Order: sequence, then structure tokens, then C-alpha cells
Amino acid sequence: MIDKELWDKCLEFHGHECPGLAIGYRAALYVQELLDIDFSLDEEIVCVSENDACCIDAIQVITGCTAGKGNLIFHIVGKMAFSFYDRNSGESVRLVLKPLDFNMNRAELFEYIHNADSEDLFEVKPTVIELPDEAKRYDNVTCSCCGEETAEVFIKYVNGESFCLDCLDCLENE
Repeated sequence: MIDKELWDKCLEFHGHECPGLAIGYRAALYVQELLDIDFSLDEEIVCVSENDACCIDAIQVITGCTAGKGNLIFHIVGKMAFSFYDRNSGESVRLVLKPLDFNMNRAELFEYIHNADSEDLFEVKPTVIELPDEAKRYDNVTCSCCGEETAEVFIKYVNGESFCLDCLDCLENE
């Protein structure tokens, strides 16, 4: 059964209704059930997504895992799979979408994703990617070439001068 208010929130964030958003919606609700978790206010819940498709928007809205907080991490390998970690309990789970019947039309597929049992949609597996460290904060350094502030981890030093990666590429091409 769809929680209309929560679905509408996902839809508003994403911008359009599609099977991909429905997959993320179902994955997020399923992991909340499996790990007994709620919305992540900080970095207590982490999602490592193996794709960057529409599903990610629903996962962000429902779980609170976002790139900006550092608890949504992309490991792009083209799979409709998501590893979730609960830092508080130490539990984790990887959800892998089971093959869908693409002989269905879009409306039938959408209906199936919304109404199928979670166990019929996703294979539950152990996580294979190590739990990422919490987000790091870095000091900024001014690039000697362009003058822009850059996180220190992305600065390279050449002959005592600091270069952002864009300017370093320019130096290497000269």
C-alpha cells in the first residue's frame, strides 16, 4: 500500500513519476523495515548506491541519505543495488532489484513495483563494500593559478605552488 503523502514528497523532489522512482521508494521503505531505522538526521545511516538513476531521489527523501551530508555514496557499476549501513547498530544489508518483466507496459510495471511484496522485488544480500568512513572536512587552499579556494585534499603542489586539479591539468598540457 502506497503512503500517498510520502510518495507525493518523493514525486515533488524528483519532478516526475516513473518506475525508477518507485524502485527507490520501495527500497527505502524495505530497508527501514529490515534494519529498523528511520530518517537519518546526520550520518547514522549510510547508503552506497551502485547507480545514479531516478531511484536515488526517493532514497534521499525517505532515508535522509544525501550526498551533501556524505552518507549517500556512489559506487557506479550500473546495478540496481543499494547497500545500507546503520552506524549505531553495526547492521547492514544490500538490496538488489530482481529482474523485472519488461514485457509489461509502463503502467503495468509501475503498478507491479508499487504493489509487489518487497521479497519479490529485492534480493537481500550481505554488503560487500566496507562501511565508508564518516564525511571528512578539509581546509581550503587557494590555487596559485586560478585563485579559487579548493579543498586541500584536491590540491597538488608543484615547485612549492598549490594547484587545483583543473589548473594542474592545464600545466600538464603546456
